[in-house]
Amino acid sequence: MLIDSHCHLDRLDLDLHGGSLDAALDAARNQGVGHFLCIGVSAENAATVKGIAARYADVDCSVGIHPLDLEPGAEPALDWLLGELNDPHVVAIGETGLDYHYEPEAAELQQASFRLHLQAARHTGLPVIVHTRAARADTLALLREAALPQAGVLHCFTEDWAMAKAALDLGFYISLSGIVTFRNADALREVARQVPADRLLVETDSPYLAPIPYRGKPNLPQYVREVAEFLARLRGEDFDVFAEQTSANFKRLFPLARVAG
Repeated sequence: MLIDSHCHLDRLDLDLHGGSLDAALDAARNQGVGHFLCIGVSAENAATVKGIAARYADVDCSVGIHPLDLEPGAEPALDWLLGELNDPHVVAIGETGLDYHYEPEAAELQQASFRLHLQAARHTGLPVIVHTRAARADTLALLREAALPQAGVLHCFTEDWAMAKAALDLGFYISLSGIVTFRNADALREVARQVPADRLLVETDSPYLAPIPYRGKPNLPQYVREVAEFLARLRGEDFDVFAEQTSANFKRLFPLARVAG
């Protein structure tokens, strides 16, 4: 069984499946995907992702504010976040983190929001899903400052081995997406070879970042199989063993997820 550990089911381009989310999920299930984590990115979509998770037995969700969804003067409040997290279908916090690639001028606002999410993680014991881009030093500094007793994950990882190793040393997991299949991703492939088998997750981040051979097209949860098959070959591992290992890792990281088996 495979698990798509990070997908945006409320944002999928469903043209390939007749506009039906049911059909899109069935297509993924037919590729061996047994569970999905639908990710919250804003206050506006929190109810939506919770509704999707409530609708499907093999979907859980997270709630949080993406660093690029923050609005100055409308920072998330801790009581709001804790209230949203108090739902049986919410198994994680995020995605949250830092993205200086697109909005370096918002660094202070992003850091304040990230700290709030990490505070909620400490309060609830839920794992945190971290987005980081062009913010290596600050991301690691805030994670060290938080000193969370429970693990989290750096999702859609695109950084170097030094950052991966630092995150692993803090107890975090590394999740890889279709980017690892891109022709210019040699450095990331080297990271993928080195991440310990028991700390690795796979994801699509759909509808974004479709793997080769679908690059440039809308991504779908069914394509997590291409990511997993590529990584198994890259690491010299049996595909079925790799799939079961990454699924076991997911269940360990997200113990509240309703994963069958």
